[in-house]
Amino acid sequence: MEKRLGFLIDLSKCVGCKSCEIACMNKHHFTQPRYRRVLNIGPGNNVFEFLSLSCNHCLNPECIRVCTEHCYKKRRDGIVLHDPARCNGCRRCEGACPFSVPKMNPQTRKISKCNFCYELIDQGFEPVCVSVCIVGALRVVDLTQPLPLGSQKTLPDFPMIQFTKPSIRFLLPNKPIYSGRFS
Repeated sequence: MEKRLGFLIDLSKCVGCKSCEIACMNKHHFTQPRYRRVLNIGPGNNVFEFLSLSCNHCLNPECIRVCTEHCYKKRRDGIVLHDPARCNGCRRCEGACPFSVPKMNPQTRKISKCNFCYELIDQGFEPVCVSVCIVGALRVVDLTQPLPLGSQKTLPDFPMIQFTKPSIRFLLPNKPIYSGRFS
């Protein structure tokens, strides 16, 4: 069986430091659009719960389905890539993604998104977002292999997993997670 790469996010460890977000921006030499973003999903009142999100490299990506220019391709390991040279900037993929991941790059007027740092993966390294996570809240996993006990496919209000089947799993804290919006 082919390997299927995905992200595992341990919500009990993420402290919201945004190291993953900053490392991604530095690697790609821009501030907008952000490929990875850290959201505060906690309810407030000195209770903080953070979630680091990027492209979920879905099993059934809507971006691929709606792109008439065939800008997207999916690798055998599950990584979904976007070719900006083919992109006409129509933004269909931007509206189709339930996770609001593809974004218009204001400099190029083309869509861009997380590429899972595939060039690092191909060399045997981790994506920069994972390599800088000092608390170990963000990991790359092979979704065809057994995952850590307690990992879950979804969170409250996490959009459309039954259709797109995102390549992301969560380890939850030993308390109820806030049911917030993920955009």
